[in-house]
Amino acid sequence: MTSALSSIRTGGGDCRIGFRRAALLLSVALMVGLGGCAKGPRTTGSIAASTPADADKATAHWGARYEKNPKDKAAALNYAAALRQNDRMQQSVAVLQKAVLAHPDDKDVLAAFGKALAANGQLGQALNIIRRAQTPDRPDWRLLSTEAAILDQQGKNEEARKLYVQAQTYAPNEPTILSNLGMSYLLTGDLDKAEASLRQASTLPGANSRVRQNLALAVGLQGRFDEAEEIATAELPPDQASANVAYLKNMLAQQQDSWKKLQEADCKKTS
Repeated sequence: MTSALSSIRTGGGDCRIGFRRAALLLSVALMVGLGGCAKGPRTTGSIAASTPADADKATAHWGARYEKNPKDKAAALNYAAALRQNDRMQQSVAVLQKAVLAHPDDKDVLAAFGKALAANGQLGQALNIIRRAQTPDRPDWRLLSTEAAILDQQGKNEEARKLYVQAQTYAPNEPTILSNLGMSYLLTGDLDKAEASLRQASTLPGANSRVRQNLALAVGLQGRFDEAEEIATAELPPDQASANVAYLKNMLAQQQDSWKKLQEADCKKTS
């Protein structure tokens, strides 16, 4: 795998667009900023924060509470997050859409709804909702980072990076901002910048497994899979470490296959 990944990275410049297009196919899985709401079960943008069994328990728990009172804000937010953890994206969006009707001016609900829309691929709607949730006189760095992540998925990478810089002025030592910036560079094939940003994020106070798994992915995409595996398994229980390594191998295999096919197609178009 190492040599194959290295050859992909050093592919011809005329076909470089294939790298970007392939990366965008997996952008929702890669971006960190589109995770679940606070205090609920969360997806990480790369590696799940809890096991499937935990997600099932959370879905059952919050689903029962939601059934009793669909207008319960905490129940709606956590139930939607648990549904997303179980890949029930449409249902998660539906729950939050109903929550917005019950709490039309609540910033937490609007933010969660925007993130769910983005994770479901409804980027235009997501962007509108996230901007609606933002407070111009007191900008929320989380919403700025999420807005930037959506712009990245739309291919507006320079615009996105300006928002990451803006978000850093409000939270200068926040690792998730740097992590998202790193993933922005990954989407355009700037692996050196991606690694640098993610490595810096991983050294900051508050950096968690999500940040380190994204760093592992960036390192692995450069063909340094042993190092990527070491990063992915650090400070984790054996079962979760094994799951993370399996995820990395699967992701790298998908990227390798997608890049190869798209590179070949783009080369044919330009030849």
